[in-house]
Amino acid sequence: MTTTEIKHTQPNQAETNQQPRTVEVAVPLPLDTTFHYRVPEPLASRIQPGVRVFVPFGRRKVTAYVLRFSRPPEGQQLKDLLDVLDPEPLWTDAELTFFQWIADYYLHPLGEVLKTALPSGINLQSRSSADGEAVSGGKKIRHERIFSALSADAPAKLRGKGLDILAFLRQSGPVSSAELKTRFGECSPNLRRLVELGLVQTSDREVYRDPFAGLIVAKDSPKSLTLHQQQALTTILAAVDNKQFAPFLLHGITGSGKTEVYLQGIAHTLAAGNNALVLVPEISLTPQLVQRFRARFSDGIAVLHSALSDGERYDEWRRIRRGEVRIVIGARSAIFAPLERIGIIVVDEEHEASFKQSDGLRYNARDLALVRGQQEQATVLLGSATPLITTRFAAQQGKLGYLSLPERVANRPLPATSIINTRMTAESPLSPQLIEALSENLERGEQSLLFLNRRGFASWLVCPSCGADLQCPNCSVSLTYHRQRRKSLCHYCDYQVPAPCICPACGELELKEMGVGTERIEHELLERFPDARIARMDSDTTGGKGGHARILDKVGRGEVDILVGTQMIAKGHDFPGVTLVGVLQAEGSLYLPDFRATERTFQVLSQVIGRAGRGELAGRVLLQAMTPDHYGIAYAADHDFERFYQEELLFRQELNYPPYGFLAAIKLSATSEKSLTTAAEQSAAVLRAIKSRLGLRVEILGPAPAPLYRLRGRFRQQILLKDASRAALRRLLTAYRREQSLPATVRAAIDIDPVDLL
Repeated sequence: MTTTEIKHTQPNQAETNQQPRTVEVAVPLPLDTTFHYRVPEPLASRIQPGVRVFVPFGRRKVTAYVLRFSRPPEGQQLKDLLDVLDPEPLWTDAELTFFQWIADYYLHPLGEVLKTALPSGINLQSRSSADGEAVSGGKKIRHERIFSALSADAPAKLRGKGLDILAFLRQSGPVSSAELKTRFGECSPNLRRLVELGLVQTSDREVYRDPFAGLIVAKDSPKSLTLHQQQALTTILAAVDNKQFAPFLLHGITGSGKTEVYLQGIAHTLAAGNNALVLVPEISLTPQLVQRFRARFSDGIAVLHSALSDGERYDEWRRIRRGEVRIVIGARSAIFAPLERIGIIVVDEEHEASFKQSDGLRYNARDLALVRGQQEQATVLLGSATPLITTRFAAQQGKLGYLSLPERVANRPLPATSIINTRMTAESPLSPQLIEALSENLERGEQSLLFLNRRGFASWLVCPSCGADLQCPNCSVSLTYHRQRRKSLCHYCDYQVPAPCICPACGELELKEMGVGTERIEHELLERFPDARIARMDSDTTGGKGGHARILDKVGRGEVDILVGTQMIAKGHDFPGVTLVGVLQAEGSLYLPDFRATERTFQVLSQVIGRAGRGELAGRVLLQAMTPDHYGIAYAADHDFERFYQEELLFRQELNYPPYGFLAAIKLSATSEKSLTTAAEQSAAVLRAIKSRLGLRVEILGPAPAPLYRLRGRFRQQILLKDASRAALRRLLTAYRREQSLPATVRAAIDIDPVDLL
């Protein structure tokens, strides 16, 4: 489908004859209302729903989105819009329905939803210039020069490189200047001469920026399936052929071959003439997954994630919009991809919290995948080895189909897991048992993986004299010491100071290192195993374009003996050569002030344990913990999701947490502690008054300081709302938005179905 074929709402005859016509627009500002503008006669032929326009708005001039032709409210004074910024619509009617659903559900302005959904490469910046002319914003379309041979006879004097180029063009057809330079070296003078002689003509053509340029992938064919894989695939294919909304949980243990089921299900969908959308939780998963998809499918794959440049993202969006793409793979923002005829949506690692946007439009791409699947009448697969408690409960209640992959492919065993109690042996972050296992693995030439969910060299520096530690002045956290960079950093706002430094409280010249991070583990390993090839994978080592892929490729080629990393090494990667996994500080996330802390601990431990023994050799896991008997740790070590699920359900039921209740949060922040406290107390009072007036039973908790009380210079408080009914929460919050008025110095955000309570 081309952009000119996008369907949009046509004006009725009365509106067509009305002069001047009026349009209803949304602006990308925190405003719940839409606005009407007149369409001047010179712009009437260019205006249509789905395009952006430039409009006067108060004292400013801003970009707005045309929703529809519409009559304004009676007696309203209208302004003329200033310019039309797009030649054709940016969304279809179906996509606008999806965007409107998002705005309604998340109680967020439609204009900001549209801005979020469209790629940053095309969004114009608002401006307040005195003139009314629109700026030519957005990313420029890239072109390349094309040379093609004409039929004229070459003169006898043409020899050498020029004659070779002409012969090549006559044989191969139109060729880009870049390809000619690759083949013939510097040849600009030769090309100019051929054009002057009338032997070659030039033209320009649009070219896309390719985020995977130069990636060479060996072709792959479908694999033989296990019995459980085949049973799951048969159910999926029947649902795809039925062409009705069919949501499934694909619950497969690590190494059970979920991706192969995805690939064969997608192949069937493509053969039926429909398209596929694949969501992954992390950028680090994208390169490896894209390689597997490119190996299986020859072309028509686009990627969308935040690591792309604006130009790359713009080009990928245009390829999708033009119908040149059959498969879209990306992180959470890919849920907005302008892909039509969607037959299947895959959400890989559906349990991951990173599917939830933490600011602005606080959407959850995992949940929106179900909404979009329902609107598209598509099959939706939520895949995980450790599904969310709420997802597993929904499957148990029959709201999702349940597909199980309880065995690894090729009958490979799950890794043998041992728990090492480190409560009384905290001198070194590496236990003697783990050091011995690493040494044995190195002698056998096998790969090892060490997981610690904290980057940096030390967790913090502390004064041995007065006990003070280095605190971030903007956030309620200690600075993390990075020895290699010789700095102490805040991992939230990037505040940094040189390290080591003197104690800010008493002037002590030598601060003591406390805690441990991935950088220190790497340092200790290099000292113990100087001949080993050691790599570290965390936010410090994967910066820059292709950072994740470079490290993953080295591991895949066997060029790394020991990989040390944070959560990004635990999620979905397939390392066939890894036979040993060591987990340090397994209880690290267990005692966070969040009711999901145990669930998340179980998930990340299960995922990292599952990296071992995925190849021909058996795997082994050593899990170091100071609380080895905690059920979140013990069940992960036993690979026992069902017993963990049952115990966690009892806890959730007792306190009416999801899946037995629904949550919403009002999060407030300000630079002034006093103004924040006043606003939070007023908000709580308004909520309680509304609750009483409407006769609701919503539980209102707070206001209370957020666990991370100060962040990036702003103090934070939150109010948590809990009820067995989504409708009750919505009634309360809708009235709150209408009645509560906060000072401009206080920011407030409503978070529907919050995932992060820190």
